[in-house]
Amino acid sequence: MNESHRRRFCTLEYRPQESSSGSTQAGSIILLVYEEGEGSLRFLIHPELRAVVRENDLPYIQSLLLDFQERAKLNPEALFKQLSSLGVGPLVTHEVGTSISEHPNLLEMCSNFMQI
Repeated sequence: MNESHRRRFCTLEYRPQESSSGSTQAGSIILLVYEEGEGSLRFLIHPELRAVVRENDLPYIQSLLLDFQERAKLNPEALFKQLSSLGVGPLVTHEVGTSISEHPNLLEMCSNFMQI
């Protein structure tokens, strides 16, 4: 099997926790994480993160991103497993798969994301 077909990926979306109207708001994908060879992870972020994430959530999201980068150096497998099933807080798992090319809508959506 070709290695590019075995690369796992996950996307994470930002979901604001509070809403003035009480209704749930649709999330926005802000992070794409995928495995590169040899157990390393690559992080791609929404280019307009500051416009997507509410100002009061931005410091928390930024600290998570820094934490992810540090933890990826220590134990990328455990981090990927955790990111593949986040379900609480403003950053939650959106999609997990083995080849992002099999998800053309997702691939197009993340095509302008920048590496962090």
